[in-house]
Amino acid sequence: MKKNISKRYKKLVELSKDKEIETIENAIKKVKENCTTKFNESIDVSFNLNLKQKKEEVTLRTSVNLPNGNGKKLKIAVLCEDSKIKEAKNSGADFTEADNLIKDITSGKINFDKLVATPAMMSKMGKLGKILGPKGLMPNPKLGTVTSNIKKTVKALKEGQIEIKNDK
Repeated sequence: MKKNISKRYKKLVELSKDKEIETIENAIKKVKENCTTKFNESIDVSFNLNLKQKKEEVTLRTSVNLPNGNGKKLKIAVLCEDSKIKEAKNSGADFTEADNLIKDITSGKINFDKLVATPAMMSKMGKLGKILGPKGLMPNPKLGTVTSNIKKTVKALKEGQIEIKNDK
């Protein structure tokens, strides 16, 4: 069976024959110059971290602030005590009513992308772990989604803070 290779692909292969190691800035410029499609192209970046050790596998999980955001509008829910609801609304959170939020989550209505919680509310979050955990929405202090500084966290999430982790 013969593979049909398009003219556009053949041209891109010819342009990228010199396999020089480039800086990220030059590589992005080269990708933008060679953009000939009718849709917005995206770039995937993979890093080889060499985290293998002899006996245990090292995991990397953290959050990173992107300089220009990630291009998505996130719906953020804040689970906090009644005294901090006004602060959460002023910071730009979409959902703040704690009791209604817990009822919605237990009934399966999850209409938000990120969940931020205060440390005082984590005792109520225990029963929600089975629902939120598999979806990746459970607040985590290591990733900064369990915090008492709601304003700073919501602002960072709205500006394009993302979570990264390593794969096998």
